[in-house]
Amino acid sequence: MVAASLSVQPVVDASAWIMPWLDMAATTVFALSGALAAARMRKTLVTFMFFGAITGVGGGTLRDVLIGAPVFWMHRSAPIAICLGAALVVWFTPRRIWPEQALEWFDGIGLAAYSVFGAAKALSFGIPPLPAAIMGVVTACMGGIFRDMLAGVPSIVLRPEIYVTAAALAAGSYVALVSMGAHGGLAMGVGFLGGLILRFAAIRWQLGLPAYKDL
Repeated sequence: MVAASLSVQPVVDASAWIMPWLDMAATTVFALSGALAAARMRKTLVTFMFFGAITGVGGGTLRDVLIGAPVFWMHRSAPIAICLGAALVVWFTPRRIWPEQALEWFDGIGLAAYSVFGAAKALSFGIPPLPAAIMGVVTACMGGIFRDMLAGVPSIVLRPEIYVTAAALAAGSYVALVSMGAHGGLAMGVGFLGGLILRFAAIRWQLGLPAYKDL
């Protein structure tokens, strides 16, 4: 484990300036998707804020608990403030200005960004490559799962369209490139774009993995 940490740590540090921006961007778009879910259900402002917060920070909270890191939003006000602000933006704008698939598009952007960020943070805490990639998937997917559970709709991970696979592509690409010595910024860009393109393609053309068939 020590050797693995030493091999990836310099690369993670080299892209450290990108990580806070990636974190804030992912938190924002996930919070927007949570608030849009509340808008679809015509809920109260309190529900908007709760949905925005749980979607924005839910995955990162579980990640930090699992990797033994301080829970990020307990030590900085910005993440929660962003979630509440995003909920207010959706609350005070007419629903007609948001495209029908706005929730899915925002969720896709957050998915790609948080997959990479979660994997990067796990690596920076000395987590080996494979578990680090899984932490990227957890960071990206759990907020949406919490949102869907609260909304009482089928979880996105249970639907046939590609979702977790896109998160795995983003996190796995990043970890693989970093492990091979690629610059952290380049690895983040490749991972983010790979996950984003796959998820957007799945939304646009309803792409899905084949279901199990009993032979």
